[in-house]
Amino acid sequence: MPADLAVIGLGSHGLPLAQAAVGAGVDTIGYDPDRARDLASGRLPGTGAEGALTAADVRRMLSGGFRPTADPRELGRVRTAVICAPAPAGPSGGVDLGPLAEAARALAARLRPHTTVILESPAGPGTTEEFLRPLLESGSGLRAGRDFHLAYSPGRTDPGNRTHGYAATPKVIGGLTPACTESAAAFYGRLTDKVVRARGPREAETVHVLETNYRHVNLALVNEMAVLCHDLGVDLWDVIRCAETKPFGFQAFRPGPGAGGHGLPLDPSCLPHADATPGNGLRMVSLARDINARMPQYVIQRATQLLNEHGKSARAARVLLLGVTYKPDVADQQGAPAQEIALRLTERGASVSYHDPYVPHWSPAGRPVPRADSLYEAAAEADLTILLQNHRTYDLQGLAVKAQLLLDTRGTTPAGAAHRL
Repeated sequence: MPADLAVIGLGSHGLPLAQAAVGAGVDTIGYDPDRARDLASGRLPGTGAEGALTAADVRRMLSGGFRPTADPRELGRVRTAVICAPAPAGPSGGVDLGPLAEAARALAARLRPHTTVILESPAGPGTTEEFLRPLLESGSGLRAGRDFHLAYSPGRTDPGNRTHGYAATPKVIGGLTPACTESAAAFYGRLTDKVVRARGPREAETVHVLETNYRHVNLALVNEMAVLCHDLGVDLWDVIRCAETKPFGFQAFRPGPGAGGHGLPLDPSCLPHADATPGNGLRMVSLARDINARMPQYVIQRATQLLNEHGKSARAARVLLLGVTYKPDVADQQGAPAQEIALRLTERGASVSYHDPYVPHWSPAGRPVPRADSLYEAAAEADLTILLQNHRTYDLQGLAVKAQLLLDTRGTTPAGAAHRL
């Protein structure tokens, strides 16, 4: 049967889009060879890449007509195709466009005239026109802007955010031609309350660059402030509490053990297709990336210092890590600093265990870490408990009482109840 929509890539961007489309009554298929079988059975693939969605959400989507598939032939019978393939970090620090290329080739071989193709995968300026467009045109024999519509829309999902759902989050659209923009806007207008038209795909792609880098740069600033304030004996959390009362010119960010998440800091100078920025990269982004990447090591430094102050060594110390996902109240682990912290502690000879209500099994870099079944007993037995993610289910007051030594990297325990980052 023909469908109104094909979502290509059912991860952190694709599944929320499919959920919103099904909820809006859009006949939707989801193409993902790696995840379709589990999703069609009402199960999550177990990778954590689905964000805040649960198995119950998937079952409701299926009952609403959602059809996951691993058959690329299904892509030839849709009116709109949205590519949500992952864009992981490449070996050079840029974006790996391999998954996007695979998705584009699968679609191109079945692309029909008058189809609207929208890219939502994280991408830098020029990706839609210089990378995706040639793949679609050469594989289909059709011409973008004439035979089919082509546009870019930056993904804006925020897993676990109960305030700004899909419909309440404006969608930015940049089409190859004005007609492409309007076709994409007509589609998203069925799902969201507001559609914002950019001048073109490059502007829409650069929106993603700005929004992602804004987060990383401000996290880097507040992470540096955390280190400075610890050295000065200043309570940074009180500083932030006071600063955020300013009604203009300030937005509160809070430090943590690292950045994490799917939004990679993007410097256009390191993207493989961006030859137009020789020597003019975003230096602040590179610096922010370095600062945030150092935070796991700073957590190890503070942990070692705390153990030493209490007459213990990191070697053979029992360390419990609480919350190993990158965001509170979701299972997604992509980019979470917990993995590096666990590995570094293990290398120092510590005996590491973890607890996370959303992660039943955890093997950073292929090394299984034992899961604590009884949270309070584990905290009482551990020489040091490190709160890495403040899931809503954690009773932080109770944990502060039970733990022998508690390092809070999120600043959410009551003042004086734990050592803060």
